[in-house]
Amino acid sequence: MSILIDYLKLIGWGAVGILTMTLSLWVLLSIFTWLTPVDEWDEIKKGNLAVAIVMASVIIGFALVISSAIAPPPVAP
Repeated sequence: MSILIDYLKLIGWGAVGILTMTLSLWVLLSIFTWLTPVDEWDEIKKGNLAVAIVMASVIIGFALVISSAIAPPPVAP
């Protein structure tokens, strides 16, 4: 029964992570595109690789911060 509870906790933390990442990524990209003078999405559609790399770097960096913030605490035996 204990392993079932652990799996349910894992699924719960996964759902929290998905929800948090989706919301925070939307906010991040909205603020990032608002602060920069370039229309990133238009440039990416044109095939501008430099803008795509910058956007990917921002997303990956933010994902690392969020993942460490929502990591579940260690479970004591």
